[in-house]
Amino acid sequence: MHRLLVFQHVPHEILGTLDPLLRDAGFRIRYQNFGRQPDALPDLGRYHGLIVLGGPMNCDQVHHYPHLAVEIAAIREAVAARKPVLGICLGAQLLARALGAHVRANPVKEIGWYDVQPTAEGQRDPLFRHFAGTEKIFQWHGDTFEIPDGAVHLASSPDCPNQAFRYGDNVYGLQFHLEVDAPMIHRWLHAPVNRRELDELQGKIDPAHIEAATPDHIEQAKTLGSRVFGEYLRLFQSRHRRIALPSR
Repeated sequence: MHRLLVFQHVPHEILGTLDPLLRDAGFRIRYQNFGRQPDALPDLGRYHGLIVLGGPMNCDQVHHYPHLAVEIAAIREAVAARKPVLGICLGAQLLARALGAHVRANPVKEIGWYDVQPTAEGQRDPLFRHFAGTEKIFQWHGDTFEIPDGAVHLASSPDCPNQAFRYGDNVYGLQFHLEVDAPMIHRWLHAPVNRRELDELQGKIDPAHIEAATPDHIEQAKTLGSRVFGEYLRLFQSRHRRIALPSR
């Protein structure tokens, strides 16, 4: 059985549509919820891979969230052990930081549905070849990452050029959210921490507009997510056969 560790930061950011894909493929999932256990020191030794989810904090807030340093160290450990790693939004930024890349504020916040397009390298990537050109994908972020040295730049958007990267053949960072469904987006728009962020933007981003646009884009996004994540699970299962874990 494939054992997967998931780093979670807030209750409303979960695996979403990725969860049933993992369970149907026979994965055993364990969440490490740093919101509930900020002092946790996860042991990656008994897991075949790692997924790092999103959250409202940023990489530089280690003084408020010391577990971010723990996560970066764990990501480095997983990468060094050649275990599959998937970082989503904050998770992608932590992954980039773990690989030595700079993470900074993006010129604008992307909250809602945005065009994302694969790069030339992305069109040849096993996961991103499933993009049919430019796709509308849900986003919620204010920061962005530089592409780490040695990584492949996979996707961009007009307001945020660095949307995804691959490091080696089994480590991916995705700035956007292919794991969401319509109920999940609704919960995010009404989560208190997210409502405060929207209020601080003073009308620059309208949650009602996002809700109204979601039915137009969600089914295609879910189909794309199923294809992209399905490809990653096949890669994950292939890598699993080459990783020996302790028997205890």
